[in-house]
This record gives sequence, structure tokens and C-alpha cells, in this order.
Amino acid sequence: MMYVEARESRLRRNALYLAWVVALAATGGSLYFSEIEGYIPCSLCWFQRIFMYPQAIMLGIAAYRGDRDIIKYSLPLVAVGGLISLYHNLEIWFPQLAEVAPCRAGVPCNFDYLNWLGFVTIPLMALVAFALIAVLLLIGRPARS
Repeated sequence: MMYVEARESRLRRNALYLAWVVALAATGGSLYFSEIEGYIPCSLCWFQRIFMYPQAIMLGIAAYRGDRDIIKYSLPLVAVGGLISLYHNLEIWFPQLAEVAPCRAGVPCNFDYLNWLGFVTIPLMALVAFALIAVLLLIGRPARS
């Protein structure tokens, strides 16, 4: 039982750092796909970036300083970005949904640049990143006094 408690506290202790690593990977991945691979981001991709990119900076500073108070500011950004990402995935899974609010600039939001293993898309990777960050931030919350 002690091992499990020690493992949980280690995860809690490093949750902020791990959330920062996920945000860095997501930010780096989106920049790689747009700047190196030349994939043009759709409107929903831009909105997701608006909510992900600041996480790479805020969580990095907070992890360095050990400042868990950032979690209450970061979680709402992650939640909104995650909801946008969920909607983006719904447009991929149900293309007729794109007719409700079509993208007005760039490529259509339900356009699939890549599809690894038959289901891994860029919007799915973004959704997983937002979900991972949210879970890690919830695990890393400061203890209530």
C-alpha cells in the first residue's frame, strides 16, 4: 500500500511538469504540421491553438516555480480548448455537422490531412492533449486547507 501512495504522490508532485510537457508536445506538433509539413490549419485548429499555446508558457513557468496556483487559471483555458477540440472531432466523425457552421477560411474543418491507424487525426491528437493536461492539472491541484 505504501508503494501505491508513494507513486501517487510522485505523480501529483510532477503533474504540473507533465502537463507542461504535454502542452509543449502539442504546440510543437501543431507547428510541425503547419510549418514543416505545410498543412494549412482550419478555423477550429486556430481556436485550439489559441487555447493550447499559452499553456506551454504558463505551465512551464509554473512548473519551474512550483506554483500550483496556476491550475485554477489554466483549467478553464484547457476546458474551452478541449470543447472546441471535441466539436472539431465531431465534425470529422460526422461530416454533415460541418454544414451547421461551415469554416469560412482556409481548408474545411472536417478535412483530414492524416489518418494514422484509421482513426488518429490531428484533431484527435489535440483532444487527447487537452484531456491529458486537464487530468494532470486535476491530479496536481493544491491540497485544500
